[in-house]
Amino acid sequence: MPGTVLLLCLALGPVLRARCESTEEYDYDYLSINKTWVLTPKAQETDATQILNSLLKNYDNKLRPDIGIKPTFIDVDIYVNSIGPVSVIQMEYTIDIFFAQTWYDRRLRFNSTLKALTLNTNMVSRIWIPDTFFRNSKRADSHWITTPNQLLRIWNDGKVLYTLRLTIEAECLLQLQNFPMDTHSCPLVFSSYGYPREEIVYRWRRYSIEVSDQRTWRLYQFDFTGLRNTSEVLRTGAGEYMVMTVSFDLSRRMGYFAIQTYIPCILTVVLSWVSFWIKRDSTPARTSLGITTVLTMTTLSTISRKHLPRVSYITAMDLFVSVCFIFVFAALMEYATLNYLVGNKKPLEHNNRKARLPPAGAQVMPSFTTININNIMHWPPEIEEDEDEDPGSPCLEGKECERFFCCIEDCQTGMWREGRVRIHISRLDSYSRVFFPTAFLLFNIVYWIAYLYL
Repeated sequence: MPGTVLLLCLALGPVLRARCESTEEYDYDYLSINKTWVLTPKAQETDATQILNSLLKNYDNKLRPDIGIKPTFIDVDIYVNSIGPVSVIQMEYTIDIFFAQTWYDRRLRFNSTLKALTLNTNMVSRIWIPDTFFRNSKRADSHWITTPNQLLRIWNDGKVLYTLRLTIEAECLLQLQNFPMDTHSCPLVFSSYGYPREEIVYRWRRYSIEVSDQRTWRLYQFDFTGLRNTSEVLRTGAGEYMVMTVSFDLSRRMGYFAIQTYIPCILTVVLSWVSFWIKRDSTPARTSLGITTVLTMTTLSTISRKHLPRVSYITAMDLFVSVCFIFVFAALMEYATLNYLVGNKKPLEHNNRKARLPPAGAQVMPSFTTININNIMHWPPEIEEDEDEDPGSPCLEGKECERFFCCIEDCQTGMWREGRVRIHISRLDSYSRVFFPTAFLLFNIVYWIAYLYL
């Protein structure tokens, strides 16, 4: 048995040796192929390093390109990542952008098979870049996670592209006269901090500004309606500067304010009209209803101003809430007036009734009915009760003093309650049931047409 195993080993030895040699040769070929494939990037890396070393050898990053020859032209591109939220109280808005600047620097030209060099932020501080700043920014942050969000790319013809991501809180002066049916244009203004127009000129390209999907924006109460880009020259004591402006047009959504303010105000005014259908003798019910609606309007007025800056002018919402408050207060005053007039009239009617009774010295008729020759007299005499008639002297013939203002001297001999309208006091509630809804409806028609369409 041991002899048989030895013979098998001797027979299979050459085969195993040949297989091992072929495997080693295969591994060697694979390694040689990998070495050939890796050599090309190393050559390009060496070439790029030599290019950068030669470019930066005599480069002075304190001087702008073409200094003393011509101004440096900077093309600007902005990609709007998001806008919002907009703070009405602080009068500012937040915007997240990718800000790109492109210019030519002849000192960075190079001859190589490489068309462009894409570099990280370490090279930003070693070459000249524009001193652009945002004129209306309150706070600005550059993103640094996980690395600084900056890009520097240099082409072989000297073209330089520098981009970075910024989050800016910029001022936006809101004009709130038409609040909450207002539209605004929030600007983003930038320029060079130190170089005047003779040295740096900013330019917009044809499609310089692009926006992302608006569904991710946090505008909440606003709708984005468009944008405009302009350029102008700002003249200061230090020189003339090129100022670039991007204006974002926003229109406010009314849904929140309709639910929180307008509908409750309208319902409160309508609720105050319920007192016109309550009997005038129900003083506690009508008084409680009137005071409750007045206090409710006061609360709504305070809430409507809570989320607004303390501006000195009247907004559209202030006007609506104030008119609603006047209607509610007028409904309460209507009952106070009615109660006062009716209360002052009853003593007069009582005195009239006493005046119609027979005098103390007159002959009193017996309890039975006396029949005269010319007429029939009923006893006791009937006392006419007319609550609607006001005491006063009769008007002259041919004068309709009872229907109109009696302010004309020849309308009545003597005094006839000058400056008053002859109305039925008991019908004051009936008049209010028509006047208040009609006046409020007309006010709403004029209000909404004026602020929405004019």
